[in-house]
Amino acid sequence: MPPNASLAHLPLTLRNIRALAPDGTPPPDAPDWIWQIDHPYLHGQFAPTSREYDADDLVVEGDLPADLYGAYVLNGPSQRFAPPNKYHYYDGDAMLRAIYFRDGKASFRQRWIRNEAFVAEDIAGRAIWPGLAGPYNFALLGSPIKDSSNTDVVLYAGKLLSLWYMAGQPYAIDPLTLETLGREQFSGGLRHSLSAHSKTDPRTGELFWFTYANTPPYMRYGVASANGELVHDIAIDLPGPRSPHDLGLTEHYAILHDLPLFQDAELLRTRNRRVIRFHRNVPARFGVIPRRGQADEIRWFEAEPCYLLHVINCWEEGDWVHQLGCRIPNPERPVDPEDGALGNVLAYRRRIHELYRWSFNLRTNEVREGRIDDANTEFPRINPNRLGRRSHLSFNQLLPVPGTEGLSGRCQTFDALIRYDTDTGASQLYTYGDGIHGNEAPVAPRRGAGPEAPEDDAYVLTFVTDTNDWSSACLVFDAADISRGPRARVRIPHRISAGFHCAWLPGDQIFT
Repeated sequence: MPPNASLAHLPLTLRNIRALAPDGTPPPDAPDWIWQIDHPYLHGQFAPTSREYDADDLVVEGDLPADLYGAYVLNGPSQRFAPPNKYHYYDGDAMLRAIYFRDGKASFRQRWIRNEAFVAEDIAGRAIWPGLAGPYNFALLGSPIKDSSNTDVVLYAGKLLSLWYMAGQPYAIDPLTLETLGREQFSGGLRHSLSAHSKTDPRTGELFWFTYANTPPYMRYGVASANGELVHDIAIDLPGPRSPHDLGLTEHYAILHDLPLFQDAELLRTRNRRVIRFHRNVPARFGVIPRRGQADEIRWFEAEPCYLLHVINCWEEGDWVHQLGCRIPNPERPVDPEDGALGNVLAYRRRIHELYRWSFNLRTNEVREGRIDDANTEFPRINPNRLGRRSHLSFNQLLPVPGTEGLSGRCQTFDALIRYDTDTGASQLYTYGDGIHGNEAPVAPRRGAGPEAPEDDAYVLTFVTDTNDWSSACLVFDAADISRGPRARVRIPHRISAGFHCAWLPGDQIFT
């Protein structure tokens, strides 16, 4: 597409989402083929980039804290080749973006995750697997769709693990070079997939994980030890195939999810169609199980029907187990006729989320639940030192209400950062600015802040991209008061495309 192209030359959908900067320039580093595809998740902030590079001594505006020590790593999609069928936002190839902080300076690195599917398509020079929207090809090895490993990234046993939300093969990655080391098999013990949002306990170093499948057993749960060995792996009995996305963890328990949003397994088997439905008359179920418990020890608690993508935190208090998360009361959204063939694909991305609390009494079986705040927020992050223990702060991304004009309303971009007190519902807000969009924001404990330090003795980080000039930066906030704005803005040399999930890597665990 010529640099001086105007919005009038683009299809209606792209004109509506302002795919170009105000001066008419397209995103740099975007492949030429995207201009042949009228899809909002291939344009604007979401336009893929294929650049791999390193950059040292990044330019800093403001005051970069000397005790900010470690790395912020973001995983997410960046479609490399033109998709053979309908594109879905979750289809893109996995790209890691990492900013490292040490000695008051910052450096940056961006790399592809070279898993099995990436290598196969790299050799072929084209996309091989169909996307999530289908149609599927069950003759392909591994999966009828591509296991992209693009969803989550966690630090475990000295390595990064990249994970896929539909339960795929975990990949080990060097946390400093971002080199893909190969499949993670837990010293040969792992013989099945892992889902995204496995959790590393910062106190024990253990990894708590789950996975799910379309055939029995529909869920598995387990633990890997701090030295990289699989030490616990059990089947969980469910009524049928489910699509959980996260799990909770407390000091003594894990919390597994059986939620009434799942696909029709018979349609997938007989008609090669993935149809997800929300079953409004089926309760949400949350299973509390001892960390290394057996399947017959799980305690199921029923709650109001809903879906839950991301847990904020869980902890124990006497007989009670509390779970905080971003609840989706009705995950089935109306289809916008203007989206045409993409209507069903895009509708599920325009959801309403609410800050929510569930409490389960292990003695009486009582369930209490209720909303904390009704703002549309998601992608919550807490101080990692508080995982599984009582916390009261959550740092979320603000999403626009579905139907808002422009890119934000069509795609639910991250337009502001919110600091919540989950005890009171009080909040602080920092808006990124018109045309500027953020990413999931990890909490980085200040160097030297121990596990008993205040939750806000930390910094909050996020990558932002400005679609007005296609510049990107990393913003550094004091966790105690984000409303004052970032204390430092670190310039990133090239545009960062939108990502999914991230990790904070403490410097004392990665720098030697």
